[in-house]
Amino acid sequence: MSVSAKKVLHVGCGPRLERTLHKTFRSAEWQEVRLDIDPDVEPDIVCSIVDMSVVATGSVDAVWSRHNLEHLYAHEVPRALSEFRRVLKPGGFALITSPDLQQVARQIADGKLEEVLYEAPAGPIHAIDIVYGHTGWLARGAAFMAHRTGFTARTLATKMVRAGFRPVRVRRSEREFALWALGYRPAAPDDVDAT
Repeated sequence: MSVSAKKVLHVGCGPRLERTLHKTFRSAEWQEVRLDIDPDVEPDIVCSIVDMSVVATGSVDAVWSRHNLEHLYAHEVPRALSEFRRVLKPGGFALITSPDLQQVARQIADGKLEEVLYEAPAGPIHAIDIVYGHTGWLARGAAFMAHRTGFTARTLATKMVRAGFRPVRVRRSEREFALWALGYRPAAPDDVDAT
C-alpha cells in the first residue's frame, strides 16, 4: 500500500471479507480503515457510528457504509450522518447503501412478507428480514443486527442534505431492494460543520 493512498473509513465493516468493501475501494489507491461496534470482527477501530470521536475530523477521503444506518434508532441517524461528514476531508464523499422501504412495502402489500425476494451471501432474504433485521443473525443472538429505522429515497437524501452533504444523489437498486446514496462534504474553505 502506498504511503499516499487515500483512506476509506469502512463503517460497520463486520468480518474481514473482501466482498464487503465496495469495488470502488478495492485497489492500491485506497487504504481501508475498518470500524465496527463489535470487537469480535477485529476492526481497526471499535466504536459506534453515532460517536466516532476517536476518528480525527477531516482525516479520511471517503466513508463506506453498507447496511448500517437501519440498525440505528431514527433519532440517531442525523448524528451518524454528521459524524460521517465530520471525519471526511473537504471534497471527500460518503457512499451509503441501505434497504429501500418503499420497494419492500410494495412486496408486503402484495402479501410477500415471508417469500424469498433475493439471495444474499447471508442466505435468502425476505421482506420481514429487510424491515426488522436478518432473522438468522437475530436468532444467533446478534441483537445489534436488528433494524430500528428505515428510509425511502427521499428521506435518505433529505437527512444527508440536513447533515451538510452537497451534492447528494440517491438511486434505487430494485434487484437488491436497496438505496444507494452518494454525498460529498463541500470543498469550500468557509464550509461550516453541520454538527
